[in-house]
Amino acid sequence: MDLIADLLAGNRRALARAISRVEDRADDARGLLAALHGHTGRAHVIGLTGAPGTGKSTLVSALARAYRATGRTVGVVAVDPTSPFSGGALLGDRVRMRDLAGDPGIFIRSMATRGSLGGLARATADVIAVLDAAGFDRILVETVGVGQAEVDIASAAHTTIVVEAPGLGDEVQAIKAGVLEIADVFAVNKADRADADRTVMALQMMQGLASAGHHGPQPGPGPAQPGPQADGAWLPPIVKTIATEGRGVEALRDWVEQHARYLRDSGQLARREQARAAAALDHILRDRLLADLLARQPAERLPALVAAIAGRALDPYAAADALLADS
Repeated sequence: MDLIADLLAGNRRALARAISRVEDRADDARGLLAALHGHTGRAHVIGLTGAPGTGKSTLVSALARAYRATGRTVGVVAVDPTSPFSGGALLGDRVRMRDLAGDPGIFIRSMATRGSLGGLARATADVIAVLDAAGFDRILVETVGVGQAEVDIASAAHTTIVVEAPGLGDEVQAIKAGVLEIADVFAVNKADRADADRTVMALQMMQGLASAGHHGPQPGPGPAQPGPQADGAWLPPIVKTIATEGRGVEALRDWVEQHARYLRDSGQLARREQARAAAALDHILRDRLLADLLARQPAERLPALVAAIAGRALDPYAAADALLADS
């Protein structure tokens, strides 16, 4: 297929067409992904998640520039809310990241969630694979915003950056959403605000509580240093950044690279690749099994069950059992 050859040769138009076909679930999308699969596995995937207002998009732009300064190529996947009218991405990458336009070493794609939970579009993993096959060294995946299901980013990325900002109540949000467990690096953005140090201290306190809860009281005169630990674990560093000025972004990039080395040296990278493969297979099976199940139902069957649930004549589990029994 010329599209595949052109994509592997670095043709940007072919790359954009391939991503569109994958995102739209075109008839040849499966064949396209199958042909590209052997060319993947070289990129390091970096996920960025955090509550709205933390400055994720600005930080993504700054981090992309920091990587370009080292000569690395960068693919950016910005997962946006879906427009209720067009079904497309509500925010545009050219609006939020226009300063990156024109750099041949950067490719940006916005994707709509299209109702998918967890802040990640259903086709995000496939788009990451296409960018990987196209030869990008680093792939940045920015999610919609933090929530209970936002931890999905951890199954799609090698390194997850959780972005916090002072004054947004994110300490509570971090505990609620479980992002403390998925973070490989914390970025406290907008660190020029007066209460930035308080946010850093709150994160350090939560790390200490989590560590004490898992391992008991920690010995030593002070807090553990971030990065690789004596027991082989990784303690996420907390990096203060001011993305609008580029301050702290190089340090953030360097911590991501140190985490990438830690993954390789500790053998965790292979385990994360296994987890990513398992998550991808799980999502594909769920989507296909659900689609096959619904396709076998009479047109009136599902609305009737929904009406029965809403009318309290049937509970949801019994309705699901009825659908499965009829399949």
